[in-house]
Amino acid sequence: MKKIPEHGACFVCGTANPCAIGLTWYIEENGDIFAEFSFSSAHQGPPDHVHGGASAAVLDEAMGAAVWIAGLPVVAARLEVDYKRPLPLGQLVSIRARIGEKHTRKVLTSAEIYLSNGEVAVRGKGIYVAAPHLFENSRFENVDKR
Repeated sequence: MKKIPEHGACFVCGTANPCAIGLTWYIEENGDIFAEFSFSSAHQGPPDHVHGGASAAVLDEAMGAAVWIAGLPVVAARLEVDYKRPLPLGQLVSIRARIGEKHTRKVLTSAEIYLSNGEVAVRGKGIYVAAPHLFENSRFENVDKR
């Protein structure tokens, strides 16, 4: 596994953002994006559990990172989230994301957030479309992927 760079003020992984969720992303040998982390009380929705928007943001960032690491400057056009189990605050969870299909103008992705016991708590699918003008100075452009 290799650590991939964060990008400044990102809401999910940016060290320059004091409100960031605080994830550190890794790329696995098979190209999947991976992270282990805990949601804090700042991410609460229902009492003692994670707000659905916080978990959706993490899914979006993971799926986007999978595509960016592959060298494709994209943004989310569609995000589908299935909530399977409540995510407790303060518990170590993990996420995995990957590219499913590449088409001329879009990339299909998927990701899961896992509870510490290995159960899927949240599952996502995304459609990402090209937006190179937004990533001209991206730190993901020249990352050694392996």
